[in-house]
Amino acid sequence: MTYQSPRIYLYKITFEEVPYYYYGVHKEKYFNEEYWGSPVSHKWCWELYTPKKQILEFFNCWKEAQEIEKRVIKPFYNDDKWCLNENVGGILSLDVYRKGGRIAGKINGQRNRENKIGICGMSFSEKSSAGKKGGKKTAELKVGLHGMSLEEKIELGKRNYQMKVGIHALKPEETLKNAKKGGNKAKELGLGIHARTKEQMVENSRKGGLVGGKTTSSQKWICLETGFVANAGNLTKYQKARGIDTSKRVKIS
Repeated sequence: MTYQSPRIYLYKITFEEVPYYYYGVHKEKYFNEEYWGSPVSHKWCWELYTPKKQILEFFNCWKEAQEIEKRVIKPFYNDDKWCLNENVGGILSLDVYRKGGRIAGKINGQRNRENKIGICGMSFSEKSSAGKKGGKKTAELKVGLHGMSLEEKIELGKRNYQMKVGIHALKPEETLKNAKKGGNKAKELGLGIHARTKEQMVENSRKGGLVGGKTTSSQKWICLETGFVANAGNLTKYQKARGIDTSKRVKIS
């Protein structure tokens, strides 16, 4: 580590007004970066009282810093009421488990983002590749959505819409913003449709049109008024010519 290069260190946060304290490790983006920890369950303490930070030790290796952090926190986080740490190397405190899974999820998510663990440590292309592999595996094993019938999927979609869950919780402008961001990222990395040449897109469109045309022309529909059988296009012409409502039909093959 050279002078004024980013540092890795173990720190302790205390508060002027109360005896609470918090230990953590930090890897600077630049030398002397201002950093006051990243609490989840006890963020109120930072907002209500006056925090003070003491740097306890510097490290050349991030993994070593994490190991030392575990040793420092472990004796206190379940036994000392003044200790604000609720996570030691991914192991949550008993207090968090008593409070329930929602806060546990927040703490683990924050920890994973800080330490670049799991999906938080992947690049965009790595996440895309992992998603494809995971999707194929769940399809093979009939897990999650792949294990549902069409009726169950429709019912799930309706319930999510009614409860404003997931994408349905977003405002229209938020959905549009996310779509643009995803599209720009895909274009930047040359993924999806952006990975194809103009000639490939033309050829894929031609093949899609041929397949769609064959599928549509091979379908058979019956007019419920006259019993006339034809494909969808010809039955539409037949019914319109006779003033028959075009909704009065049923697909038979």
